[in-house]
Amino acid sequence: MKTILFLTSSLFLLSCNTAKESKDETPYTAELVEMNNNEMNAMNAQQGPKENTLEVYSNLKEIDHSLFDQVLKKYVTKNGSVNYAGLKKNPANLKSYIKTLEAANPDKSWSRKALLAYYMNAYNAMTLDLIISNYPTESIKDIKNPWEQKNWSINGKPISLEEIEHDILRKMNEPRIHFGINCASFSCPQLPNEAFTAQKVDQQLEKLAIQFINDSRRNEITKDRVEVSKIFRWFSEDFTKNGDLIDFLNKYSTLKINEDAKIKYMDYNWELND
Repeated sequence: MKTILFLTSSLFLLSCNTAKESKDETPYTAELVEMNNNEMNAMNAQQGPKENTLEVYSNLKEIDHSLFDQVLKKYVTKNGSVNYAGLKKNPANLKSYIKTLEAANPDKSWSRKALLAYYMNAYNAMTLDLIISNYPTESIKDIKNPWEQKNWSINGKPISLEEIEHDILRKMNEPRIHFGINCASFSCPQLPNEAFTAQKVDQQLEKLAIQFINDSRRNEITKDRVEVSKIFRWFSEDFTKNGDLIDFLNKYSTLKINEDAKIKYMDYNWELND
């Protein structure tokens, strides 16, 4: 009984301490994601193999992404082209899904996989919403401050695409998120025509990483020379935490790249992915 009381008290104190909001400029949502990520890492170290811990928590707080899945399957082709004109005429399901996201209130009790699925879906859904609100347009860059607009909210606070990407997703130490979020442009990794879910997010990101890196329209790879997307330059620190860029590319490239291969970066095509 004493042991139970001690553990209960400890957990209560821990929950009180972690609930305090930071005073820095990082959004509170980002802090919760970062704490969740740290907690998961600590649990992995204490309880054994990573997959066991993630399996136990994989269904925690998962919301229903099926409505967004319907939108993607209807308006996005298998090669990532988006029918923005059609979506603009029939935006009800997309708008309804965004309301579901805004009502969900993700926090540190969510599993890491559920958070990844939630925030990548949120980024993609809100990008689609931004484009159809300004359609027709030839490029997302023709829209004024597209990544800074706070047209949506999470946890009751206005939020921008920039904040979701840089303050939340990138802090989750998962470089493959760059293949899962789409900036509505040709050179971006193609928008998948299915929604992310906590149950499948790891397999989905793995598939997207292989698909993007071996897409000759976006990356040209030979054994001795690679000309890759500027994504790998813009976010180089995300891809080189456990080795250099060649090491990362070789995890997914169907062609083995030599360690001393020359690296160049392709021009980025910001034309709309329609």
